[in-house]
Amino acid sequence: MKGRLLKGLLAVVGLSLCGLLMGAAASNDTAPTPPGKTTFYKDVLPILQNNCQSCHRAGEVAPMALMTYDDARPWAVAIKLAVTTKKMPPWYADPQYGHFSNERTLTPQQIRTLVSWVDGGAKPGDPKDAPAPVKFVDGWNIGVPDRVIEMPVAYNVPAEGTVEYQYIVIPGGFTQDTWIKAAEVRPGNRAVVHHVIAFIRPPDSKWMQDAKPGEFFVPKKEPEAKDAKDKDKPEAKPEAKQEGSDQQQPRRRRAGDIGELLVGYAPGLQPLQLTDEAKLIKAGSDIVLQLHYTANGTPGSDKTKIGLIFTKQAPKLRSIQLAASNAGFKIPPNDSNYEVKSQVELQETVTLADLMPHMHFRGKDFRFEAIYPDGRTETLLSVPNYDFNWQLGYRLATPMVLPKGTRIECTAHFDNSANNPYNPDPTKEVKWGDQTWEEMMIGFFSVTVADPKVNAAQLVKFEKPGTRTSTQPTTKPESKPAGSVGGSSQQ
Repeated sequence: MKGRLLKGLLAVVGLSLCGLLMGAAASNDTAPTPPGKTTFYKDVLPILQNNCQSCHRAGEVAPMALMTYDDARPWAVAIKLAVTTKKMPPWYADPQYGHFSNERTLTPQQIRTLVSWVDGGAKPGDPKDAPAPVKFVDGWNIGVPDRVIEMPVAYNVPAEGTVEYQYIVIPGGFTQDTWIKAAEVRPGNRAVVHHVIAFIRPPDSKWMQDAKPGEFFVPKKEPEAKDAKDKDKPEAKPEAKQEGSDQQQPRRRRAGDIGELLVGYAPGLQPLQLTDEAKLIKAGSDIVLQLHYTANGTPGSDKTKIGLIFTKQAPKLRSIQLAASNAGFKIPPNDSNYEVKSQVELQETVTLADLMPHMHFRGKDFRFEAIYPDGRTETLLSVPNYDFNWQLGYRLATPMVLPKGTRIECTAHFDNSANNPYNPDPTKEVKWGDQTWEEMMIGFFSVTVADPKVNAAQLVKFEKPGTRTSTQPTTKPESKPAGSVGGSSQQ
């Protein structure tokens, strides 16, 4: 299993270059300088500054820097391959559905410029033609934080073995309600940190009540629900073999069982940066870190920290992250297209801001749909080629109002066959689990509300997939691009 997993990871490193060219800069689509005349300092460096250097610099997620000519020259051929095959920048949304403000693309002219530079011998040119260096805040992409919260003790990761998810409760010290407009997780040792999630634990929460503040804690695993005792078991659908009895009994954590997600770190995931809205940390709240460490053959230690930037005044809108998840599936061995669905119903009118699918190595594709109270259907996001190595979020260019009673439906497919190069073991049945050789099915989505005191746990109601009211048809009308029908848009 480890051998197949390692081969898959090596393939990712070889093909993706770990985040090369992340972002897009506006440019006129004019012909580039002919090969041989395109130079690094005059033509290439501006593209790298605007699209690459936020990650390709010392201490960031990318494996190499692209700050100088000497940095970039050895990677010239790889850069050409990455941009011409469109492996980079990483972006997986089907363009038929939705428009997203954080779309990572290069213009055709920028791609031609990079190719021309490589084909012309990757010449440096005159350093006097170089633009002024970009000034980065050392260690942060969000700017200088108003507050930094760091793990009080380091976690020592062994060289080998499986490390259970670690949690640590950090006393927040928030003496008043605090609004967050930007947040970023900074791992202390990226070599051993797979992902980090920072949760807000309000003062009245009983979540992690057995954990001692400042000490690492591993919660007891919840027992699996018994099929015979599951009262929510829906009728079987014999025409869809993927929707077996286990998958149709979705186990999930309800929103009130854990804290509200503040910010996360994972490959490809961008820091939290909000504009008109903000996240609320109530007075007396603590911060809970969920840490996923991965042994890599060498012992290491990590002391992760998060940076917070506050709003100067209370915002008009509160940002809340919700999710439609299903933890009750069992993916059969060698199944190349196993389907899992999840569904929630909105209990209040909200404004949709962003979407983020989450699966593990067997994840194949993921789709978000909105079913409006009048029965209309709209595809919000389709990711036809999901890549676990890039945990991307998709922020709507124009937020959408979703009326009370709207259902968010998520449909995912998993490839548990030998044809999946990242599959740890196609001969095993796969269930929900924290580790990457297990699976998850979560459709995260962020909404904004005007009432700052709204109970986030009561914004959605979990439903068994396929649930409809009497006013909603079971046959869906044709899905259309997000923003074209259905909920109105907030300008």
